[in-house]
Amino acid sequence: MDAESVFTPEWTREAFPPETTDAFFDALFGDAEEGAYDIALRFVRAGKGSLEFALDLHQRGGKCLVCNLTYGLPQVFARHPVINLKGLVEKICRAVGADPAKSAWEVGSTKEISNALHCVPLTITLG
Repeated sequence: MDAESVFTPEWTREAFPPETTDAFFDALFGDAEEGAYDIALRFVRAGKGSLEFALDLHQRGGKCLVCNLTYGLPQVFARHPVINLKGLVEKICRAVGADPAKSAWEVGSTKEISNALHCVPLTITLG
């Protein structure tokens, strides 16, 4: 399996559509405009029996990504029903023919790439 040919930017955008960000902030704050960033799924690489993705947090214009509490997000993303990482992992597993019930996933710590970009790693161990 060539994961790069499966998990194209188009595939990741369809699996985790841009409107998910607004729905997340609407649920969190009652107003999507309150959000300081947009969330995008990005395929990072395939390893032996695993897949690595990132949930990229792109700063919104006029907002401060650094001023927001992005370091608590891994726990929030892992449980939040709008983000629905369990459902996302199921889609990813099905895309490569892996059994979601036998696969495991983990959300890593937030990494600051720049003032305008943070990322939350998502690692899937295929079963």
